[in-house]
Amino acid sequence: MEQALRPLGAVAVAIWAAGYDGSLTLAGSAGFSPAEATRWRYVPPDVATVARSGLTERAGQWITSLADTGLPSVGRHQYPDGGRVAVPAGTGGRLHGVLEIAWPAPLMPQPPQVVRQVEALAELCAHTLESYTPPNGAGQQPRVLPDAVELMDLADGLYDPALVLVPHLDADGHLADFRIQHVNESFMDPAGRPRAVVSGALLLEAYPLAAGDSELFRHVERVYATGEPFRARRMNLTALVDQVALSAVADISVSRHGNAVLLIWRIEDETARLASLLQHAQRLGRIGGFEENLLTGEITWNGQLFDLYGRPRTSTPVRLEELAAHAHPDDAVAIGRFLRTLLHHRRPASAAFRLQRPDGVTRHVRVVAEPVLDTDDRLLVVRGAYQDISAQHWTEVALAATRDQLAHTEQQAIERNRLTLQLQHAIMPPAQTPLKMPELQVAVRYRPAETEQLVGGDWYDAVRLPNGLVLLCVGDVAGHGIEAATSMVVLRNALRGLAVTGAGPGQLLSWLNIVAHHLTGGVTATAVCGLYDPARRTLRWARAGHLPPVLVRGVRAERLPLVRGMLLGAVAEAAYEEAEVQLAGEDTLLMYTDGLIERRDRSVEEALDQLLTTVSPTPTTLDQHLDRLLTYSRSDTDDDTCLVGIRVG
Repeated sequence: MEQALRPLGAVAVAIWAAGYDGSLTLAGSAGFSPAEATRWRYVPPDVATVARSGLTERAGQWITSLADTGLPSVGRHQYPDGGRVAVPAGTGGRLHGVLEIAWPAPLMPQPPQVVRQVEALAELCAHTLESYTPPNGAGQQPRVLPDAVELMDLADGLYDPALVLVPHLDADGHLADFRIQHVNESFMDPAGRPRAVVSGALLLEAYPLAAGDSELFRHVERVYATGEPFRARRMNLTALVDQVALSAVADISVSRHGNAVLLIWRIEDETARLASLLQHAQRLGRIGGFEENLLTGEITWNGQLFDLYGRPRTSTPVRLEELAAHAHPDDAVAIGRFLRTLLHHRRPASAAFRLQRPDGVTRHVRVVAEPVLDTDDRLLVVRGAYQDISAQHWTEVALAATRDQLAHTEQQAIERNRLTLQLQHAIMPPAQTPLKMPELQVAVRYRPAETEQLVGGDWYDAVRLPNGLVLLCVGDVAGHGIEAATSMVVLRNALRGLAVTGAGPGQLLSWLNIVAHHLTGGVTATAVCGLYDPARRTLRWARAGHLPPVLVRGVRAERLPLVRGMLLGAVAEAAYEEAEVQLAGEDTLLMYTDGLIERRDRSVEEALDQLLTTVSPTPTTLDQHLDRLLTYSRSDTDDDTCLVGIRVG
C-alpha cells in the first residue's frame, strides 16, 4: 500500500484468497476500517462482488466508478464513487485469489505502465497466496450472540412475523446454514406449525424449499455477506410438511444487524386483499353500493355512495321510495318505472337520472338494483349500486359536437383539395400538346398523387424561347396542399419570365433562389433547369438539390454527372454550377421528380439504379417511352410525378 499504490493515488487495498468452493476470504487489507474488514472477512460462493468479477476477466476489472456498477464490495460506503480495480492473482495457470484496489474518486483510464505495475503486484500476491492457509477458526463466531439478543427484543416489538437468524458454520468454518434463533409472538408459519417447532431449527431444515425457486436462502446469505438489505413483494413461501408442499404469498424483508439476520415476512391476507381491490374498483368506477331492508327499514350505504350524493357520512341514507325527491323533475317517469319493476314486479331493474345534490351540483347517475326474497317468496331486501356516469354523458355530448365539427371540417378539406387539383391541372395538365421543333421531339407527363390529400408542388415546363433555345425544367416544392401548389405556380412562372433574359441555367436558378427565399413565404424547393441548343445539339444544365437527368444512348442509360447546387430558398444567395452535354441523333434525355423512383424500402441510389434498368431499351416513340416509365415505375410513396423527355433527330 505505502510503497506501490499510494503513489498511484489509491487509498485502500484488499487481498482475497479464493476457496475451492468459490468463496472468497479476506487474507489481508489496508486502508479500510477494522470493522469493515471484519464484516467482509468471508464472501460465500455465488455472491456477486467486485472481487468475484475480477476472477472472470483475465485482464481484470478496471471500474471507473463503483456506484455505476451496483456491485457490493468492501469499503463501498467509504468510497461510494471511487474507482476500483480487481485483478486476478494466479501462478502456473491457477488462480489463487484477487487483488482489489480502491481509489477515492472516479478512476480515469490508466497508462500501460500502470496496468503492468498492477498486474505485477497481483502476481506477487499470488506467490504468497499459493502457500496461504487461513488461521484456525477463521470465519467462526462465538456462540455468545449479543447482537441476536438485541434483535430478539426488536422482533418481539413487531406486528409482522419475524425470525432472528444466526450463522451456522460447518467443520471447516464455512457458512453452511442459518439457525432460527428466535421467532416473535406474531409469527405465522405458512404450514400452520406452532412457534416451538420452528424455533431452534436450521433454516433449510424448517424450510427446505427456501433454496428452490424462491431463492430465499440465497438472499439471506447475500445479506449476511454484504450487509445490503433485501426486500421483495409477493414472494412465494413454501413449507414442506409430511412431504406436502404448503405455500403462501408474502412480502419479504431481510436485514443484517451485527452478526445476526432479521427476516420479516408479511403473509398476504386474501380476504383483506380482495376487500381492498373492491374498494379501489368502486372508487375508480365511481360506484356506490347500498342495501335496504324493507322489513326493518335499515339502510346500509358504503362511503362511495355518501360521496356520490354529496352528503356527510353521518347523515341518514336516502330510501328508494324517496329517490324522486332527489332527482330532476323531468326524470320522475323513469324513476317511477324503475321502482315499479323492482318493488312491485320484483325483478332486477335499472334507470338513469339526474341526481340533484344538496350542494347544488347535478350528477348524471345510473342505478341498478335487484330484489332479495325470503323463503316465503316475500320481498325482504333490495340491494344494488349507483354509478356516476357524468363523465360518460358529457363525453357523449362532446363526441356528438365533435362529429358535427369533423363533418364540417371534412367538407371544407374536400372543397380545398378540389380547388387545389383544379389549380394544378389548369397549370399542368397530365398530358400536354407536344412542342413542335425540327430535329427534336419533346414530350411531358404529369401524374398527380393518388390520394387527394397529398396534392403536391411538382412542376415542369418545356417551352421554346425567343432566342431559339428550348427551356426544359422540372421542380418539386416541399410540402403538400394548396400552399405547395401556389408556391409551385410562382416558381414556374418566375422561371419562364427570367428565361427570356437569355441567361444561362445557373444564373436562372440563382435568381429563382432569390424569388423562393424572399417572395414565397420562405418555401424550399428542388429543381433542374436546362437550355437545349438545337443548332449545336448541346444541353447546358444546372441543378438545385434535384436528381440528375438521365441520358439514354442506344441500349445504355446513365445519369449525368452531378453538378453543385443547393436547394432553392434555403439561403438568401446561392451560386449554381453549370455543365454541358453533347447529344447525338436518337439520344433521349429525361428529367423527372422523385415521385417517379422513391421507395420506402430502398435508398435513393438503389432507386436510381432501378430506373436505369427500366429506361432501356428505348421504345419506338418518345411518348411510348414516357408512358412506359410511368407504367412500370416502382415508386410506393404516392407522390406527384413530373416527367420531361427530349429525343434528338
